[in-house]
Amino acid sequence: MSSRMMTNTTNDSQKLLALHKPKGYVVTRSDERGRKTVYELLPAWAYNDGWMPIGRLDLESKGLLLFTTDGQVGHVLTKPRGCVKVYEIWVRGHVTNEHIFHAKQGIQSQHGLLKALVVEKLSVAGAKTKLKVVIDEGKNRHIRRLFGALKDPKFNTPLKVLELKRVSIGSFKLDIDSSKWRFLSQEEEKILMNQRVHNKR
Repeated sequence: MSSRMMTNTTNDSQKLLALHKPKGYVVTRSDERGRKTVYELLPAWAYNDGWMPIGRLDLESKGLLLFTTDGQVGHVLTKPRGCVKVYEIWVRGHVTNEHIFHAKQGIQSQHGLLKALVVEKLSVAGAKTKLKVVIDEGKNRHIRRLFGALKDPKFNTPLKVLELKRVSIGSFKLDIDSSKWRFLSQEEEKILMNQRVHNKR
């Protein structure tokens, strides 16, 4: 019996596992620059058995990252406009209602249209603002580039995302400590996949 089979229980998903990624890890199987990869946080079988990340989080971002061995599951969960992802971010700069309006309307960039479905102000600490941001697609560095295209009205400098944490993907909410992982349950997998199909319709 493989170590994975000994770890996996009868109620666990056979297709999905979740990792709480900390900052400082790259989401790749290997890194030519010698940086730490997310596979260093997972059992050896995750690498050997071909568990692949669904989407990405950049080096300085943290939070929920899903892995699968099923390419179809990965495709379904990353296809735009269906599976919403929720983030909590800290932005350097004074985020105004006008900023929120433009972020929801969308901003054209060399990477295409960048927009958020929801932007909600959670708190303010000096010149920093904490926001909840919801998107249903995931272009490379989507949120960082979206807010970087907006300017602080007081200092006329671009807003800058200082911290970014993904707290949920679809119906699945992050509930594990940093650097830890677990399998989704079969019920969590079913709800997540059914929700994605329902949203697609």
